Amino acid sequence: MKNQTMIPRFTMNEFLLMAFSDVRELQLLHFVVFLFIYIVSLSGNLSIIMAITLDCHLHTPMYFFLRNLSFLDICFISVTVPKSFINSLMNSSSISFQGCVAQLFLFMSFLATELFLLTIMAFDRYVAICNPLHYAMIINKRRCVKLACGSWVGGGLYSALHTANTFSSPFCGSIINQFFCDIQPLLRISCSESHTGEIALIVFGVCLASSCFALITLSYVQIFSTVQKIPSVEGRRKTISTCLPHLTVIVLFLTSGVFSYLAPTSDSALEQHLVAAFYSAVPPLINPIIYSLRNQEIKTALRKVMDRKLFLLICEEF
Repeated sequence: MKNQTMIPRFTMNEFLLMAFSDVRELQLLHFVVFLFIYIVSLSGNLSIIMAITLDCHLHTPMYFFLRNLSFLDICFISVTVPKSFINSLMNSSSISFQGCVAQLFLFMSFLATELFLLTIMAFDRYVAICNPLHYAMIINKRRCVKLACGSWVGGGLYSALHTANTFSSPFCGSIINQFFCDIQPLLRISCSESHTGEIALIVFGVCLASSCFALITLSYVQIFSTVQKIPSVEGRRKTISTCLPHLTVIVLFLTSGVFSYLAPTSDSALEQHLVAAFYSAVPPLINPIIYSLRNQEIKTALRKVMDRKLFLLICEEF
């Protein structure tokens, strides 16, 4: 690839994404599966947003951050999956240069924002359990908005650095070995022999992720230490139940990210798709299921929403 003619940025009109398969039947299967994943993820996250918005009992900081997380998951999966299944349906694999820039920026932005938001949610649980008397003062409405906005702005700034650095060099090819624009496959077709800037950004990203992970770990160490001091078994169980969904989501998010970026590169298109889908589509799909199954208040709110819809449908019939 390095011996090929360099393609300047201003003459690069489009990239070619890795197709799921050359067989038309498998392309249609890919379209159906990814469309199903997208619809289920969209429905699950919208249901949680609707339940929290309509139920006044859920207008608390914890559910404010959860609503942000659900909206973020909708944005996250909408960046990559729709383009992939539309390409399979249209028997195409192209993406414009501008579209690739936008896709990389949005993907990295939502990825970083989710990490920041999960860290903030861990801090929220720490204050609620370890310092309940000052919870309303520390995690007030104004501070919640500032923390949420800070996570979105921070994710955008971090992504802007990565995106600008990735597209700062010309490319020696146009075939991206991935079903969406990601940093690693783009660097493989870059003509630049030195990736000093990207290495520095990756080191910075690892330090940032490690700091978030350390804060999450420290929060939960303090939480579990406090829970052990609760005298009643029922009290300990109820307290832990408020943390389990968030803790499960964190484990899923970190596991999918580590597995995807540390997995060895394969020449198989199917294996590449599965690895990429594991961290780009699975968390937004599973997160609403985790919160729906493990959180009694969310289940109650969803039941109220469904009962209200059923009541409206009955009224329309009459």
